Amino acid sequence: MMPDVYVAAGSNIRPHTHLCRAISLLRGHWPGLEVSQAYANPAVGFEGDEFINLVLRLPADEPLQEVLTTLHAVEVACGREREAPRWAPRSIDLDVLLHGDLVGEFPGAVLPRPDLARRAYMLRPLAELAPDLVHPSLGRTMAELWDAFEGRSHAMRPVSLEGED
Repeated sequence: MMPDVYVAAGSNIRPHTHLCRAISLLRGHWPGLEVSQAYANPAVGFEGDEFINLVLRLPADEPLQEVLTTLHAVEVACGREREAPRWAPRSIDLDVLLHGDLVGEFPGAVLPRPDLARRAYMLRPLAELAPDLVHPSLGRTMAELWDAFEGRSHAMRPVSLEGED
């Protein structure tokens, strides 16, 4: 059996609707899915509405390529346009952060995600969801990485996904 897969999920277009739909679809595929606290934070890399971000733990026993195929199908079901610019508003963005202890470049992903330890909106919810998880390249737990994070004052506020868009 393969170890857990951790996925960053974010949206700034009707985020409550799209994140709840994505979680529901993913839970249909991975019934044991776990969801971190959701956080609202400013868009990074472009001017736009704030994002809601969270991290998912998928009990995936399938290879990375199958996980990516499922994530892309969920993105499409949630209105994601695959050809949209990289730094632009998103209905949904699902990015694999970690797939067990895989390290390297793979079709469609670099693992662990290279900016994981530099992005508060990924690291904070991951550290809360899996504080004792060891980063396979850095050799430190997610809690240790978050404790040492220089941008801890990053403008993030906890939000509920129960709210309206």
